[in-house]
Amino acid sequence: MKLSLTSALLGAGLLLTTGCERPELVTPPPNLIPKEKLTSLLIRLHLLEARVESSRLAPDSARALFQTQRTAILKHYQLSEADSAFERSYHYYSVHNKDLDEIYAVIIDSLAARAKQMGGNPAPI
Repeated sequence: MKLSLTSALLGAGLLLTTGCERPELVTPPPNLIPKEKLTSLLIRLHLLEARVESSRLAPDSARALFQTQRTAILKHYQLSEADSAFERSYHYYSVHNKDLDEIYAVIIDSLAARAKQMGGNPAPI
């Protein structure tokens, strides 16, 4: 597995935007998504991104497919594009670096296990 440019840019952007915030000053949003649920959601989004990137679709078609499937995944988790609970929760956990580190440790382990199960060798991150 490799990190996509989108994921790398998202990560870099979050580091820049949250690096100046002090965790104790950021209060949890009223509809904070629990870590376990957010972890599961992010795993599904990363798998979707990998499938779309490897689909060989034209960029516009790939983007449309990703957005359609992202909406379906959010709906499965009882979230919507209009509800920013996902973004606010991700922001909250990203300010609390330890929490985001724990979330991504589980995500990386899960994705590596899936790659191994499929006979692939996960690329080092």
